[in-house]
Amino acid sequence: MKLGTLKSNVKDGELVVVSRDNKKAVRVPSLAQNLQQALENWTDCAPRLKEVYDQINRNEIETFDVNEESFHSPLPRAYQWLDGSAYIRHIVLVRKARGAEPPANLKTTPLMYQGGSDQFLAPRDPVPHIAENHGLDFEGEVAVILDHVPMGTKAKDAEKYIRLIILVNDVSLRGLIPGELAMGFGFMQSKPSSAFSPFALTPEELGSAWKDGRVHLPLLSEYNGEWFGHPDAGDMHFSFHELIEHAARTRDLAAGTIIGSGTVSNEDESKGSSCLAEKRMLEKISSGEITTPFMKPGDTIKIEMKDDQGQNLFGTLFQKVVQSEVTEG
Repeated sequence: MKLGTLKSNVKDGELVVVSRDNKKAVRVPSLAQNLQQALENWTDCAPRLKEVYDQINRNEIETFDVNEESFHSPLPRAYQWLDGSAYIRHIVLVRKARGAEPPANLKTTPLMYQGGSDQFLAPRDPVPHIAENHGLDFEGEVAVILDHVPMGTKAKDAEKYIRLIILVNDVSLRGLIPGELAMGFGFMQSKPSSAFSPFALTPEELGSAWKDGRVHLPLLSEYNGEWFGHPDAGDMHFSFHELIEHAARTRDLAAGTIIGSGTVSNEDESKGSSCLAEKRMLEKISSGEITTPFMKPGDTIKIEMKDDQGQNLFGTLFQKVVQSEVTEG
C-alpha cells in the first residue's frame, strides 16, 4: 500500500491513497483525515485503506491525477523524529572530517539523536541557506514510521510495529556541528527541518527488497543534475529492528514516531555517497585537498529509490537551495 499527504490549509495535510505507479490517488476523509489519525487507528484503518489501494490499481474507483508538487511530507509534523546512524563507514568518515574519533562501542550500540519534528519541509520545498560558514549539506536516508511501540521492545519483536517506509533528506549544517557537540549536549541548531519523500510504503510493497529490517535497494542521489551516488541502503550495520530496540529501551514510542537510518553509505567508493561531507573527506584522503564546497543558493538535490523494474517507489525528493531572508553577520 502507498500513502501520501496533500498540502492543505490544515497543518497535518490531507491523507490520500496513491496508486502503485504513482499516477493516481484517492482522498479518504471517511477513513482518516490525515496520516497521524490512520496510524493511531491502524488496526481498523489499514485494511480499509488497502481496499481502496487495490481498487485504484484495478481501475475500479474514481481517482485524480497525482502532481507531486502538491504533496507534503507524509507526516508534515510528527510527535517524534529519531535519527540513527546505522552505516559504519559514514560514522567513521564524518568523524574524521571534524577531527573526532569513532566511539568505542561503534559496532555494538547505535548512535541516535532526537531531532526537531514540529514541522518538516515538503519534498519539493526549497532549503534555506543562511550563511556560507554553516556548511549546508544534504543527507539521503531511509526511515520507518511506527505504530505505538511499548517500552522495552526487543529487536526480534520490532517488525510488527513498522507501518510505513519513507526516504529522507536530513538537512545538516556541518559548520555548526563541531561547536554544538563540543558543548556535550547534542545537535540542535545544526539540524534544521528535514524533508521526506512524497509517498510512504507499507513494507510488503517492497517485496523481497524488505528483509531483516532493511531496504535492500540503491538510494539514488543527483546533485545539480549529475549523478552523486547509488549506495545500497541494505548495507546497514544496525537494522531498523535494532534501532527500534535502542529507541524504546527506556520509554514508549508514540504512534507516528519516525526513525531514520542515518546517511546511506557503502565501503565501495564506486557507489558514490549520500552527502557532501563524505565526498569531501574522501577527496582529502585521496589527494590531500577538499575541492567540493558545501551547498549554496541555486544548488539542487534529487533523492529517489527505484525497484528492479525501474519503478520510482517513493516519488521524488527534489529540493533547491535558496538564500534565506534571515542572515548572519
